[in-house]
Amino acid sequence: MFTHRPTSWPSLLITLVTSQFSLEAREPKMHSVEDFLSIVEYKSASFSPDATKVLINSDASGVSNAYAITVADGKIEPLTNSPTDPIFGISYFPHDERFLYASGKDEHIYVASPDGKVKDLTPGNGVKGKFHSWSQDGKHFYLATNERNSHYFDLYEYRIEGEGHFRRRPFYQNNDGFTLGAVSPDRRFLALHKVHNRLNSDIYLYAVNKGELLHATAHEGNVSYTPQGFTPDSKTLYITTDKGNDFAYLAKINLQEAKTETVKRYDWDVLYAKLSPQGTYLIVAINADGATKLHLYEANSMAGEAMDAMPEGEISSVEISKDEEHMAMYVTSGRMPKDLFYQKLTETDPPKQLTRSLGLKVNPSDLIRGKVVRFQSFDGLEIPGVLYTPNQASKTKKVPALIWMHGGPGGQSRLGYSPLIQYLVNHGYAIYAINNRGSSGYGSFFQSMDDRKHCEGDLDDCVASKKMLAATGIIDPKRIGVIGGSYGGYMVLASLAFRPEAFDVGVNIFGIANWERTLKNIPDFWESYRQSLVHEMGDFNDDDYLRSISPFFHANNIKRPLMIIQGAKDPRALEVESKAMAAILKENKVPVEYEVFLGEGHGFSKKENKIKAYRAIREFLDKHLAKK
Repeated sequence: MFTHRPTSWPSLLITLVTSQFSLEAREPKMHSVEDFLSIVEYKSASFSPDATKVLINSDASGVSNAYAITVADGKIEPLTNSPTDPIFGISYFPHDERFLYASGKDEHIYVASPDGKVKDLTPGNGVKGKFHSWSQDGKHFYLATNERNSHYFDLYEYRIEGEGHFRRRPFYQNNDGFTLGAVSPDRRFLALHKVHNRLNSDIYLYAVNKGELLHATAHEGNVSYTPQGFTPDSKTLYITTDKGNDFAYLAKINLQEAKTETVKRYDWDVLYAKLSPQGTYLIVAINADGATKLHLYEANSMAGEAMDAMPEGEISSVEISKDEEHMAMYVTSGRMPKDLFYQKLTETDPPKQLTRSLGLKVNPSDLIRGKVVRFQSFDGLEIPGVLYTPNQASKTKKVPALIWMHGGPGGQSRLGYSPLIQYLVNHGYAIYAINNRGSSGYGSFFQSMDDRKHCEGDLDDCVASKKMLAATGIIDPKRIGVIGGSYGGYMVLASLAFRPEAFDVGVNIFGIANWERTLKNIPDFWESYRQSLVHEMGDFNDDDYLRSISPFFHANNIKRPLMIIQGAKDPRALEVESKAMAAILKENKVPVEYEVFLGEGHGFSKKENKIKAYRAIREFLDKHLAKK
């Protein structure tokens, strides 16, 4: 899909890109950073037994609580009213309106009855609970807890024995750090997922009655396997894998014959697959060019088609009612943070939006949806990304631009909502969220193109994107900077240190500066993450190479203004290193602004700190990029 193009291709690209931005500019309403962060956070989706309501979570009151929202008219009814401790509703019971929720510092799991009675199902200091799933018959549910070992979660089966009474039995003792997959409807098997690194993973089956662990996907080399779900007869397990293919596809394992066969392949990765409760329908989600596309099939025949009426964006938390007639899901896009949608499962009409997460001060039409735009890089490779252009931009009023570097390594910029992106675009900055070589979502070959070759083609892709931005006719090629967080922050530092003349300004948000130190201090219990980084970054003991790709040791190369956002408690991007880099730039008389946030780690946890940081970023850009 991403290959060398004919010589004539670049001129065609420029024509197509330019034609997208031929409209006259218009002045949008200008919003404060608080407006873009004034978002109601909705989570969870579980149908009531009669499918007339959906259990959701909302923090509209300032604290997360559980609510029931009516699918007919979107009316919301509070189910809990905690003023201090957040409550996260999980699931209705299949046959009555009791529901499970999580709450407290240790995230205990509780069952709440309509009469107000509450029972803690995972008592004990330091015990964390996680809801896993319901049994096919709705008479059992499964919870995972870390009560035996704080690092691993064991699985327990809870049998419903009347109002307020549950019989618990151990179901699986997790001694090997497996991720818990689906339980078969006959309760004889538990699917388990073992990640070795980002390219290599396995599926195991735990035979509950025999206590045996079966390796279902024995293989050599790097192949990824992920369990999805069992068929109602418990004879087949749906999985995703990239065996022999550049993209992850849908397959299934016949448990009786220990045979794996392909179900459906696409020109994109399969993100997940979900069977309806009785196994009649199968929904397959693919990562299509940064957006989630759903396909609905009749499970036995695989007859079906794409659900084209779905909104464009990222689609998650798909839930199907017990009667298999109703579907709920969350959607996020450039104009919508994350909202609940409802649809009759087999209808082709657009789904109904039930919530509004965006603050009332912001008109969605003033937000930028984002367009997928590709360009030909320095070596002919096609590079995708999402371009956000301000409404006020025109060929007579060219705007500055920022290249947005995503996290990772191996992340992807997708068509979702970012308050920082929308805030900056609203105030006149174009943003190109680049998916340079090494990004996920475009095949394993594309993702592997920067393995142990960082600060080479990946950075050159970012530099090459400047020509595409200039070709729009509405972006000033003399005012282009870089911005990113975490691994994206590293890419910002690398851009300024290793391509010091390419960009006009940089904004580093919690970016890693020193791979030598970072890689050698990964905790032992993050072994799969460690192995992924070995594959991605190289030998942890090769100090010369790690120093060669670490901006910390090349800070003297930086010539352009740099802003550094640092968490005082960040275990990955250390404050001492960021502070030292800032000192070097000051000594070299390079403009640098250094903002440290006390109490923050690797990312923001407090809204007030986001507000302060985002506002400071815009003021820095106004000074060093917009007015350049």
